[in-house]
This record gives sequence, structure tokens and C-alpha cells, in this order.
Amino acid sequence: MMWTATLSLYAALRVMSLKGRAIHTLHEYIWSCKRENKQIAEDSVTATKKVQILKKYKGCSKLDWKVWTAHERSIQEADNNREEAVLESGGNPLGELKQCNMLTKQLQESWKKPRVKIIEEKLTFEVTSANVIQDSSSKYVAYTIQVIRLGSFDEDKALIIRRYTDFAKLNEALHKNFREDMGKVVFPKKRIRKNYTHETIAKRSRAFEQYLQHIHSFSDIRRSKIFLEFFYLRDLTVGQRLLQGGTCENAMETLINALHLQQKLCSYDASHLLFTLTSISVCYQEQDQLEEAQAYCERALQTIETQENHPLLVPLLHANIRLSWKVAKDKRQSEARLQQVQETGVDILNQPSLKEHLIKYFLE
Repeated sequence: MMWTATLSLYAALRVMSLKGRAIHTLHEYIWSCKRENKQIAEDSVTATKKVQILKKYKGCSKLDWKVWTAHERSIQEADNNREEAVLESGGNPLGELKQCNMLTKQLQESWKKPRVKIIEEKLTFEVTSANVIQDSSSKYVAYTIQVIRLGSFDEDKALIIRRYTDFAKLNEALHKNFREDMGKVVFPKKRIRKNYTHETIAKRSRAFEQYLQHIHSFSDIRRSKIFLEFFYLRDLTVGQRLLQGGTCENAMETLINALHLQQKLCSYDASHLLFTLTSISVCYQEQDQLEEAQAYCERALQTIETQENHPLLVPLLHANIRLSWKVAKDKRQSEARLQQVQETGVDILNQPSLKEHLIKYFLE
């Protein structure tokens, strides 16, 4: 031990007195690795590398090399003795270091990931107004219900106007098809008197909100055709009639509301979505808003891109090609698709227009 300590002291003094830079540079490298708890293996700092460093700088003698080798050996022996002492005491600093490195790596990976908080979107139903309607044959209360998407900024207004008899028909149909789920659903009872008082209307408004919220909580019900058509099928029918009458501005307002309802309710009925998008495109085209018309026409085409024999495919392709040309957009994809349809034997020239298809063949 005395010899090792003396040799280490001599090596340190020798490093400080050397005029050359090679030994000093290697000394800094080795000790920086030691400070960072890195194990210096024989393959990382080989004898070849040491010789290359020593030859790079002149002024280092063979005695310097021997001194440095002895100094390095003494350091290695001290490290080995320290590790044996730690192992005998039951500690494991290398394992702790490994776990620490693993934790640091996990933290770094988590920091690299984008910190986006995912908020689950939910729907709520709110009665915004209730008006007593008196006509020549009947008197009833029209409830205006707004469908609101929670968890995000909802700028797409979606409204329905329904009366008590509409809710009663929905409740009866749901009881027939979903008897088990509807067993605990509370529906407001019909009253013979005082149906039009402010108190009765206010209570029914809250009851209808709770009723819609309750039945929407059942996945089978909210995906059913009965539930979805209660919300938007009436708007589609009204929109088609307005389109037949030539009042495209009113039809477009009704159809856009129906589209918002389908999107919020996550309707999977492709035929209704196709009719809605196509009708909106025709309404925009009638009002010379060609960019909007082309955008909705392209969205309609995407819903039937895999249906080669759909009756609306050719009229939509013709309309999209014409609208794309007018708004200076690329129409080559639609032209190629139309060419493919023609090669299958379909007559692409003698086809009704898009508007004629919507008026005659949908929602009859």
C-alpha cells in the first residue's frame, strides 16, 4: 500500500510538471469519466488510443508512460476495493445508478410527448324556449331544444322544435324496442288541465331535458334509428320540400341544422348524410356560392367513394368537375374516376342532374 500511494503521488506530481499536453489531456478525460460514474473498460480507452495520444504530442518519454500506467493501475485497484466493500455491506450503488438512469430516461421520453389534455365530449340537451301555439285546429306548446356539445368550443348551433305528442311517440317506440333500458326512464305524464300554465311548462321543460339526457346515456338507444330520426329526419323532409319549391335559402338553413345534428349525434346513416351534403351543395350552387358548393360536393363524394353503382355517383362527379373548374381547383381525380365508371359500361352522358335526383328519388 505504501508503494502504491508513493507511486500515485509521484504520478500526480509528474503530470503537473510535464511540459507536454498528452498526459494532462488523458488525465482530464479519465477523471471526467470517473466523476460521471462511467466505468472505463479496456475497450473504451485501449492501449492503442493511449499510444496515439502520446505520439501526437512530443516531449513524452518512456518513463512518463510507465508512471502513468502505474498511476492508472492504482486508481483501478482503489475502485475495485471500494466496490467490494459496498457489496459486502449489502449496498448496490450500481443498481441504484441504473434505476436512476432508467427514471431519467422515462422522464425525458414523457417530456418529449406533446402535452395535450384529451377532454371527453358529451352532449347535453337544453330547452331554450317554450311557446304556446294556437292555430285553427289545435293548441299546443312548442319546445325548442338545443343540442350542445360539452368539452369543446361548440359554435355549430343545432336546434329542434318538438311538442309533447312528438316526445310521447318517441317514448312509445323506444319502450317497444328497448324495454329493459327504458324500464327506469321517467317520462312526464300527460295532464288534462292546466297544460299551458307557466309552472306546468317549466316543469315539463326540465323533465324533457332529463328525459333526453337519460335515454342518450344508453349506447344502443342513442345509435338507434328511432332516436336519430326523432332529431333530424323532420329537417331533411322539410329541406327537400323547400328545395322542390325553389326556396334554396330556407332549405339550406334547415339542412345545415340537420347536418350539425347528425354530426353531434354521431349518426352512422350514410344515406342521410349523403342526402344532406348533396342538398347543401345544390343550395349553394343555386345561390352562386361556388366554393362552398364544391366543398360540400367533394365531401358527398367521399361518402360513396367505394360504391361504384350508386345512382348519385355520376351526377356528383359531373357537378364536382364543373365546380372545380369554375373555382380553379384540380379536377383530374374526378375526371379519372368518371372515366373508370364509363369503362365499366355505365352511360355517363344520359343522367339526371344532381338536383333532379334529390327531388325525385330521396326521402319519398
